[in-house]
Amino acid sequence: MVHVWERLLTRPKLRLSLLLLAFLLSLVVSPGDTRTRSVNPSTEETVETYNKYYNYVDLTMRLQSLVEKYPHLANLSSVGESVEGRQLWVIRITKDPSRDTPGRPKFKYVGNMHGDETVSRQVLVYLVEYLLAAYGEETRITELVDTTDIYIMPSMNPDGFEKSKEGDCDGENGGRNNALNMDLNRSFPDQYDEKVLNPVSIPEVVAVMRWIKEKKFVLSGNLHGGTVVASYPFDDSATHQRQGQYSSAEDDVLFRYLALVYSKNHNVMKTGEPNCPDSLTEKFKDGITNGAQWYDVPGGMQDYNYLYGNCLEITMELSCCKYPPSSELQQEWDLNRESLLAYIAQVHIGVRGFVKEAINGTALANVSIVVASIRHNLTTGEYGEYYRLLLPGTYNITAVAPGFTPMTVDSVQVVEGKATELNFTLAPVVTKAAGSITVTENSMPSSNDSNISTTTTTTTTTSSDSTKTRLVPSKGGNSSPAVPEHQPIQPQEFRHHNYADMELFLRKYSSEFPSITNLYKIGRSVEGRELYVMAISDNPTVHEHGEPEFKYVANMHGNEVVSRELMLNLIEYLCSNYGTDPEVTQLVNSTRIHIMPSMNPDGYEVAIEGDEQGYSGRNNSNNFDLNRNFPDQFVTITEPRQPETIAVINWLKSIPFILSANLHGGSLVVNYPYDDDKKGTSESSPSPDDKVFQQISRAYSQENPLMHNGHPCETLYPNEYFEDGITNGAHWYNVPGGMQDWNYLNTNCFEVTIELGCVKYPMARELPKHWEQNRRSLLEFIHQVHIGVKGTVSDLTDGTGIPNATINVRGIDHNISSARTGDFWRLLSPGTYSITASADGYKSVRTYATVSKGGAEVVDFRLTRIHFKGQSPKGPKPTQNPSEKKFKSLIKELSLGQGLEDLVRSTATDNSFRYRGYKELSGFLRGLTLNFPKITSLQSLGQSVEFRTIWALEISNKPGQTEPSEPKIRFEAGIHGNAAVGPELLLEFAAFLCINYGKNPAISRLINETRIVIVPSINPDGREQAIEKLCNSTQGLTNAHGKDLDTDFFGNASQRVVEAQPESRAMMDMILDKSYTLSVALDGGSLVATYPYDKPVQSVENEGTLKYLASVYANNHPKMHLGDTGCSNNGQMGNIPDGVMRAAERQSHMGSMKDFSMDFGHCPEITVYSGCCLFPPAEQLATLWAENKKPLLSMLVEVHKGVRGVVRDKSGKPIVGAIIVLNGGVRVFTTEGGYFHALLAPGSHNIEAVADGYQQQRKEVVVSSYEAATSLIIEFDMDNNIFGLPREFVVASAAASMTALVVTACIIWCVCAAKSNRQKDGFHRLRQHRDDYDDEIRLTSMGSKKSLLAHEFQDESESEEDTLYANKI
Repeated sequence: MVHVWERLLTRPKLRLSLLLLAFLLSLVVSPGDTRTRSVNPSTEETVETYNKYYNYVDLTMRLQSLVEKYPHLANLSSVGESVEGRQLWVIRITKDPSRDTPGRPKFKYVGNMHGDETVSRQVLVYLVEYLLAAYGEETRITELVDTTDIYIMPSMNPDGFEKSKEGDCDGENGGRNNALNMDLNRSFPDQYDEKVLNPVSIPEVVAVMRWIKEKKFVLSGNLHGGTVVASYPFDDSATHQRQGQYSSAEDDVLFRYLALVYSKNHNVMKTGEPNCPDSLTEKFKDGITNGAQWYDVPGGMQDYNYLYGNCLEITMELSCCKYPPSSELQQEWDLNRESLLAYIAQVHIGVRGFVKEAINGTALANVSIVVASIRHNLTTGEYGEYYRLLLPGTYNITAVAPGFTPMTVDSVQVVEGKATELNFTLAPVVTKAAGSITVTENSMPSSNDSNISTTTTTTTTTSSDSTKTRLVPSKGGNSSPAVPEHQPIQPQEFRHHNYADMELFLRKYSSEFPSITNLYKIGRSVEGRELYVMAISDNPTVHEHGEPEFKYVANMHGNEVVSRELMLNLIEYLCSNYGTDPEVTQLVNSTRIHIMPSMNPDGYEVAIEGDEQGYSGRNNSNNFDLNRNFPDQFVTITEPRQPETIAVINWLKSIPFILSANLHGGSLVVNYPYDDDKKGTSESSPSPDDKVFQQISRAYSQENPLMHNGHPCETLYPNEYFEDGITNGAHWYNVPGGMQDWNYLNTNCFEVTIELGCVKYPMARELPKHWEQNRRSLLEFIHQVHIGVKGTVSDLTDGTGIPNATINVRGIDHNISSARTGDFWRLLSPGTYSITASADGYKSVRTYATVSKGGAEVVDFRLTRIHFKGQSPKGPKPTQNPSEKKFKSLIKELSLGQGLEDLVRSTATDNSFRYRGYKELSGFLRGLTLNFPKITSLQSLGQSVEFRTIWALEISNKPGQTEPSEPKIRFEAGIHGNAAVGPELLLEFAAFLCINYGKNPAISRLINETRIVIVPSINPDGREQAIEKLCNSTQGLTNAHGKDLDTDFFGNASQRVVEAQPESRAMMDMILDKSYTLSVALDGGSLVATYPYDKPVQSVENEGTLKYLASVYANNHPKMHLGDTGCSNNGQMGNIPDGVMRAAERQSHMGSMKDFSMDFGHCPEITVYSGCCLFPPAEQLATLWAENKKPLLSMLVEVHKGVRGVVRDKSGKPIVGAIIVLNGGVRVFTTEGGYFHALLAPGSHNIEAVADGYQQQRKEVVVSSYEAATSLIIEFDMDNNIFGLPREFVVASAAASMTALVVTACIIWCVCAAKSNRQKDGFHRLRQHRDDYDDEIRLTSMGSKKSLLAHEFQDESESEEDTLYANKI
């Protein structure tokens, strides 16, 4: 019978049939836990014999019988299924297990992860029986159960167990892995291993990961077999050395303590000598070991718990034999009982408490609890509770949450035994822009959604504190649903609203419902009408952390008016029903809904009521179709970007929208991306998220029966059919330049286009029908913003949110990024996904998530910073005083979200724009120095050909003084005298900075920390010749000698034909100062930012950084980043990606100032072309200043990024002139005081420091797009290498060589001295017989000399006289 049950339970098709047996069984289902599923056995409970293994059926029935007997202490649930469909049973033991009680830490044991390691499976069943039976009998057990939420999973691998055989000690029967042969303890995401597994092959792992994330366990034990030892994290190391590599976690001392608790209570384990037959010599000191030191285990569960699950877990190996005979089970239980109980009790050590919101006392979930000096944080649970295990000692503890001011409690005393209680109350951060308090919705709903599947993770659905009441038409439209208790208030008035009427309507509802509405403008139409947006939310003025942003955009085509009226109806509906209708209240509280009733108000004003298919009013006032005006991935859009398009693009880039609909008319269908393809033909062009787009499209169409029918406009278009009322855009017809594709490709936002009716401009009497047809659809579509996954990406060290982190879903080639405070939303259809979070300067983290229907899975990522390589922990570290820390916070604030925009808005000044000639310009600069003498200094760089002074104005808190520790930035303009806008912008910029100094804290701090040099007019002679309102004239382009100054900068004399012009020489002398960090030159005649080089070069060193700097300017310009030069006046039309290009691609030439600055000044320079017209009318200067004010300020912020530091020797003496090599190419030099500063693009970079006589130093640094410069201290050691060899070796070798030379010299001297005596004697004899020798010499010289030399080495018995003779010859 047992085998029959087993076969039935493991065959998925028969599982439903088993439910027919429910009338024989009573259900034990916890009322508060919708995921609990349990069937009671029909047999009586059996007495435990400790001599039998329970197979799957036995185990199931045994657990069910225990739950039936102890319903007040236990319930049974499944967290998922195995490959073969067996349930992963978990029994929960605590007082009143039917509900969650705040204040009880969650503990878990997981057994039988390897199917053939079976002792754990039985021991955990015995533990369950013991806890339940001893409750009320033993004080210790009673207290443990009353105060702890205990979860026990006897078998994580039931399939593997069924395959294993009793008595198999070595695992030879293959039951270790799951049914797809996957080792479950090698299948979890790993910090050192990027391997990605198919979730389908490891359903047990995915289920347990989901369970871990959901429950936020505090302490855990993973029970195995094969030896007897307690192993603690980490289980692997970065090197993956097989054995012997100790890999310590941040809580290493705590882990050792926890392992010892288990070991010392186990009579065999504590000896450290398990004496296993297959490894008799294996010993473990005190019965514990570091996992990686024992052997490397990548993908282990204990490391995953610690790194990603809030939980500390160790692994216990319980027996030498993996599957010992059942006769040994009693002995194993006796050995492990006390250890199991003692280990559970450790969940109560350390610090515990709650985190609440200061204003209303709301519990705050996902708050990071940071313990100083321990770089591992955990987060609070759904009730704001936390449990931080710590050993006795004194700690400084901080609670950190995005949107709240951190709270730190110093000197917290932790004593042995019960945990110290420490509660936190966090105050919301005051939002400057809105002047209101941002209330962060981190708290979780207290009730569970009954619609959640029992086999998936608990999800945060779109319901909050109340139950939704929905009036949903049936599919066929015939049957009527039950009438709900509450009927929402419907719009009362239906009519067409012209612009004035619409404006009054919006102002009325904004005034009547100020607590949930915010009426704002994003720009103006061609004819100057405001583009209004109504935001509706419980905190409508700001983005709340964790709350998704949704938008509807209507009336893009001015004559498609149904959308305009429906949006006004929707505004009325949401406002009127807030607080009374549960669905509306929940949507408004959990979502920020943005509604733009009209994107094309000009077109609407000329459209005609009753127009069915016409075009009057479709386009804007410039007669451009706005839905063909966005940048496109397949086609270059040559039409000039329209003001309405520009306004919407900038709007979309300023708010992290998640979901959107673009509402049109002329048909009845939901159209999803892509809207076009490379071929330009009408065929399907799916996006990577095609499945999601179809899902959200159906969510709309299914609530509109006529649309869902698929034959919407049979009278107008009899052959048109859309299955389910949805269509791929390109499959319907090709639309290049559409808004929906731009949303998807350039932001986080998924947008569809919804056609709301067959008639474009129906009569007013038809409007109520349109509202009734679309009301449910409009609401249901908003609900779709809450599907998929959501969460926060935060820094593991301090808990702060990480903006711009990339969220990648394996298998979907489309990433999204986190918002300013690290929150993200990723729309996904139901399924299991591998998701990775990555950010510059951090290690990537990967996890699995299962998305269910109708809710968002919460997936939080905590990333670890990448630290500098090559810097010893004991080496010098930059100190950071409070003032510097505050300044770094300012840089971050100005770099994220609306920070810079808020600064621009808060620093408006009165302007009177006009063009200034040379004399007035000089007077203006002198006036600045007279009015602001403490922060300005004016100096002459030289004179022009006609003896006009080239002025340079310095703005800083110590003008004229050298401050090498501060970055120095140069702004210059007027190198071409006919480009007259640049000088005026820089004069206004200088005045703006001076006027706001001392008034605006951000401006004041930027000036205090930066040396700003402004050269407003390099070519004053040319400027005097230029003529206003001539956009293309070359008059004034050159200097008085007719020389284009931007072709006159040559550093090598060999490249120069004639002497440099005086203006060029003045600038070259300034550039050669080499103290500048960044230079920005303003020019005209186009709308683009360019980076080096102007000369034609094949490749550019550090091009990524140069391009990035230019893009910072372009991205902060309202038009430039769109990439549309739009310069029809000079023929410079076309699309330039992001408004940035290499200078040589625009106009290649030699001798440019930009190239000279790079090559000889070692300073990156970008050139910004601020407008199409070189010398526009003065009336346009105010607009040009408004466009360039923010980009100019962004450069002041950007100059404080990158990497900075000081180079010194061991004694602390600064080293001037050291070379800092960036990524093996670009070089900068240390200045006075040994300081250096280099700008770098976000990412990882290699830095080398070189100085004569010192050892070369290498560093790896990580640069962020929003953080202030990474600070380094580079300390040089004396160079101990000579000719590439160690100094000691060279010195020893030299000494040995010298000794050898001296000895050799002495020997030679002695030999020579001896020979010298003989030679003297020979010469004496030679003189006596001179005549005889002379005759002999003459004979020899006739032919014997050559012969003698030829046989020089053959006769080894020469006489001394022969030798002497040969030497003489």
